Amino acid sequence: MPIFIPCLSRRALGDTGVEVRLGHELLDDYLRFVAARCRPNSVLAAGYDLKVFFTIVAKDPVDVTTTDVFDFIAAQRLPVRGGNVVRLDDGEKGLSARTIARRLATLSGLYGYLCARDLMAASPVPTGLSVRLPGARHRSGRATPLIRTPRTLPRVLNPADAAGLLAALRTHRDRAMVLAMLLGGLRRCEVLGLRLTDVDLADRRVTIAEGKGGHHRIVPVSSGFFAALADYLDQERDATAATTDRVFVTLKGPRRGQPLSAPGLDEILRGARNRAGIEHLTCHMLRHTCLTRLREAGMSLEAVQAQAGHRNISSTRIYLHLADTWLSTQYHQAVTALDSSLTGTHSGGDA
Repeated sequence: MPIFIPCLSRRALGDTGVEVRLGHELLDDYLRFVAARCRPNSVLAAGYDLKVFFTIVAKDPVDVTTTDVFDFIAAQRLPVRGGNVVRLDDGEKGLSARTIARRLATLSGLYGYLCARDLMAASPVPTGLSVRLPGARHRSGRATPLIRTPRTLPRVLNPADAAGLLAALRTHRDRAMVLAMLLGGLRRCEVLGLRLTDVDLADRRVTIAEGKGGHHRIVPVSSGFFAALADYLDQERDATAATTDRVFVTLKGPRRGQPLSAPGLDEILRGARNRAGIEHLTCHMLRHTCLTRLREAGMSLEAVQAQAGHRNISSTRIYLHLADTWLSTQYHQAVTALDSSLTGTHSGGDA
C-alpha cells in the first residue's frame, strides 16, 4: 500500500464557510463533520493539525498506534530554531506545550469519530498516564495529562503605548478597528465579522453575531469607537465600491471594497506597532488590555464575563490577577484586619 501523504486544500464557501480537505477519505469525512459544528478557523486548525501529524507519522489513519502518538510528541518537542534557542515564556526549545496539546486534542477528536463509526476498536491517543498514589494498593490512582500546559498571564498595553499606537494609525478605519478591541474587548474575528446591521449608533452598542463558538451577544462600546466608525463610514468606505455588508473593507488595491482579512488586519497592526516603537503587540493584547482595565475600574467579574463573551467565568478570573490594584487592595484590607487582630490580642495579654 502506498504511503499516505496529506495535502491540505481549502475552498471558501460563501462569506463565512470553508471547506478543508487532506486527500484521504476518512480524514475528509471527519473534516466535513467538524465543519458542520465548528467555526471556519476551527476547521482550518483541525486540518492543519492533522496534516502535521500524518506528515510525520506516514501511515494510514487506521494503522496508527499509541507508540506513533508518543513518537509524534517527541518529534514536536525537538528544537525548532537550534538547540541553543529557548523561549523566554516557558524555557522550551520545541513547540509550545499549548500547540502540542491542541494537536493531540485534534487527533483525539479524529479517533473518537472513527471509533463512533466502528472503524476502529479503540483510540490510539491516550488520555493520560496512570499514576499510582502511595499506599493506594486497591485503587486505580489518578491520571496525569500527557502534556502539561503552563498557565501564564497574558500581556497588556500600558497607557503610554496605547496612546502611541492610536497616534500611529493612518486611517479612521484602522482607528475604529483598534478601538473596538481596545475599548470594547472584541476579538479580531468579531471585529472583522461585524456587519452594518450589527452597529447600533443610537444606543452605542454592537451585536456580535459571529463570536467564538458561534455565540451571540450584544455589548456596549465607548463613544470613541463610534466617532471613529462614523468618520470611516462617511469619508473612507465607498458604498458604491463595497461588495459586502461587512463594516470593515479593503480601501485600495485589487481587493478594494471586499471584506478585510485577518492577515490584512495583522499587517495594519504590525505597521502601527513599528511606527509607535512598541516591541510586541497583537490583536488579542488589545482585548486583554480592555478587559483588564474594565476590571481595574471596578466592573464586576460577571459584567466583564458578559462583555468578553466567555462561556465560563473561570476564563474571566485571569483579569483579577492582571489588574494592578485588585490583589494589593485585597491583601491590604486583609492584612489590616489581621494586624488589628494580632495587635489587640497582644495588647490584651499579660506583660
